[in-house]
Amino acid sequence: MGHRITTQSRGHGSPTYRAPSHRYKAALRHLGRSGETVSYKIMDIEHDPARHTPIALVDVPDGENAYVLVTEGMGIGDVLTWGAEAEIKNGNTLPLQAIPTGSSVCNIEANPNDGGRFVRAGGVQATVTDKMEGRVAVKMPSGSTKWFNGQCRATIGIVAGGGRNEKPFVKAGKKYHKMKNTASNWPRVRGMAMNVIDHPFGGGGHQHPGRPKTVSRGTSPGRKVGHIAARRTGRR
Repeated sequence: MGHRITTQSRGHGSPTYRAPSHRYKAALRHLGRSGETVSYKIMDIEHDPARHTPIALVDVPDGENAYVLVTEGMGIGDVLTWGAEAEIKNGNTLPLQAIPTGSSVCNIEANPNDGGRFVRAGGVQATVTDKMEGRVAVKMPSGSTKWFNGQCRATIGIVAGGGRNEKPFVKAGKKYHKMKNTASNWPRVRGMAMNVIDHPFGGGGHQHPGRPKTVSRGTSPGRKVGHIAARRTGRR
């Protein structure tokens, strides 16, 4: 009996494909609740092994420490503010309806008070483009426009850590440790390089698929590889 192909293993579920949440230093959430304004001071900027962007350790008024997402330009000792009355400046967090059109924002909430869900990767940003009664349009990093509740909070600025992909890994060991912090399996072997019992594209005297690479949506899991339910194939 052959091995499960990668898509089967990922769908079946195992520690290999489970997010390493035990490596996370903290959950990055907006501070405070609606209707209040909170100021906090950045005590330190740290590396989180499970993320692609640095995180900031802040001192909040109740005496406890918390971690927040870092934007470009933030530094140790800066005082940042959360709330509807906050000033429009880099690193402050406000409701989307209070942020001027054309501003760059990040760490946007999907629903009010959920702590932030969108635009959190290193070096990305979104732009406030339009406002209607109770709703705000934001141009996402993908280029699409998404409408949010005006009470959803967002941080002004660009997420720090941009340009991290421009530096090559150089050594396989560096790539190994990076991939250990993601829910993936590395190194990944090409299907055509496998044996015939291990992958639909495996086997044969030469490395070629040996069968059509386009399969239907209802194909069995062991055969669902290549272009799944492709709208078109071939050279454009």
